[in-house]
Amino acid sequence: MADSQILKPAAQMAATNTAHFPNESAAYRAARNALLAEEIELRRHVERVAAQRRELPVGGEVPRDFEFVAEAGPVRLSELFGDKDTLMVYSMMFGPQRKAVCPSCTSFLTSWNGTAVNLRERVAMAVTARSPIERLVEFKKQRGLGNLVFASDGSGEYTRTYVNAEDADVPGFSVFTRRDGKVFHFYSGELSGAMADPGQDPRGAPDMDPLWLMLDMAPEGRGTDWYPKLEYKRG
Repeated sequence: MADSQILKPAAQMAATNTAHFPNESAAYRAARNALLAEEIELRRHVERVAAQRRELPVGGEVPRDFEFVAEAGPVRLSELFGDKDTLMVYSMMFGPQRKAVCPSCTSFLTSWNGTAVNLRERVAMAVTARSPIERLVEFKKQRGLGNLVFASDGSGEYTRTYVNAEDADVPGFSVFTRRDGKVFHFYSGELSGAMADPGQDPRGAPDMDPLWLMLDMAPEGRGTDWYPKLEYKRG
């Protein structure tokens, strides 16, 4: 969305809304139209942030061509690009000390597995973790994540460089770009726990997990004491 564009006021656009539903009150319609104006503003803000992100200068050249272990054997960061010029890497919480994989990471990757069918037409993707590749392959099969590429960061060099310098078991998301045969860092999520607003879990923006975006549409919202699990008991 170019800065030179003159946009209609959101409230003016919302006023053109003709939607009505059975038995709604005047109070509901007034509140819904006010919310609609905020949704228009949110859409515009999301686009402004996305445009600002795209305009970032080229980041630093990666200090080394990090080596991972994929299902077929050793693979370097540059090779994970395949024939694409953009590589998205999600580092999941599944270190060798963990008895089970992180439920929240599993929730996100389950959604990403479906999106990958389309996303991989534009960019390359990989999922890394500090656990051995055998554990990652077992997890991949158990969860049916056949559309995702998993790679073990056994040495921890990549993790300490782009996820956490102390090699803590935390998630990370980074984007790399390949230009003229060289690989550069483009973007990483940098919203830390210290930046969380009161009463909220630390999270990036926009939220990358559709689970939470869908719950934002529910009357109860996300809640404050519910988190995804690996398994659920059914009555």
